[in-house]
Amino acid sequence: MGNGSASDGATRSAPAFELKAAAFTLPVIRLLRLDMDAVEAQLMPKVRQAPGFFEHTPVVIELSALPSTEDDVGFPQLVGLLRGLGMIPVGVRGGGSAQHEAAKAMELAILGDTAKSTAKAEVVDDLALELPIVGPSAGPQIGVEKGSQFIDRPVRSGQRVYAAGGDLTVVAAVNSGAELMADGNIHVYAPMRGRAIAGLHGNTKARIFCSDLRAELVSVAGHYRVSDNIPTSLKGCQTQVFLDHDVLRIEPL
Repeated sequence: MGNGSASDGATRSAPAFELKAAAFTLPVIRLLRLDMDAVEAQLMPKVRQAPGFFEHTPVVIELSALPSTEDDVGFPQLVGLLRGLGMIPVGVRGGGSAQHEAAKAMELAILGDTAKSTAKAEVVDDLALELPIVGPSAGPQIGVEKGSQFIDRPVRSGQRVYAAGGDLTVVAAVNSGAELMADGNIHVYAPMRGRAIAGLHGNTKARIFCSDLRAELVSVAGHYRVSDNIPTSLKGCQTQVFLDHDVLRIEPL
C-alpha cells in the first residue's frame, strides 16, 4: 500500500505539459465596414477558389479600419458566417474597449498590434484578406528556426515549417495541406503540393523555386496565387515565383 501511494504521488508530480511561446501564420479578415451581407458575398468566392486553404483554418478579425466608437460589430453573425465557411475565428486585433468586450463575449481572444506584418493585402470593397501575419495558432509545426533551414524529410499534411530570418530548402515531398514559410527564399527539390509563403515579413526580393510545382498556394511578400490561378502549363514543371513591380509572376526555370 505504501509503495503504491508513493508511486502515485511521483506520477502526479512529474511534468504533464510544457508551456512555450511560438509564432505561426494566420490569415486576417480586416473589416472595412459593417455590412455582413457584403462580407459574405465577397468572401464566399475566395473560399470556393481555395477551399483547402480556408478549411479548419484559424483566422483573426481585424477591427482597426472601423470607428472604435462602433460598439455593435455583429460578432455573433460574423463568427457564425466564418464558421459556416469552414474557418475558425480565434481572436480580434485593433478596435476599442467596447468592441473587445463584445469579442470576449463570443470567446474570442484579444490580440495585440505587435504582431502586425508588413505583408501587402488584397483589398476588396468591404473586406481585406491579408496573407499572412504572425500570431498564435493551434496548428501543428515541425520546425521554427532562426536563419536558413534545411529539411530532408517529407512535410506531411497539417505540418508547418518556418525559417525565420533566412531561406528554407526542402529536398523531400511537400504534401497537400502542408505549409512552408520563410522570411527569405524557398527552394523545393521534390513535388510541392502544399503552400509556399516566401518573404513572410514583406521581403519583396524573395523567390520560390520548385522542381515540381503542384502547389495549393504560392505567396511572396503577401501577394499570392492559388492552384486554380497557376497556369496548367507550369504545373509539374521547374518554376520560379517572384514579384515584378508588385505583380506575382510564375515562370519556368
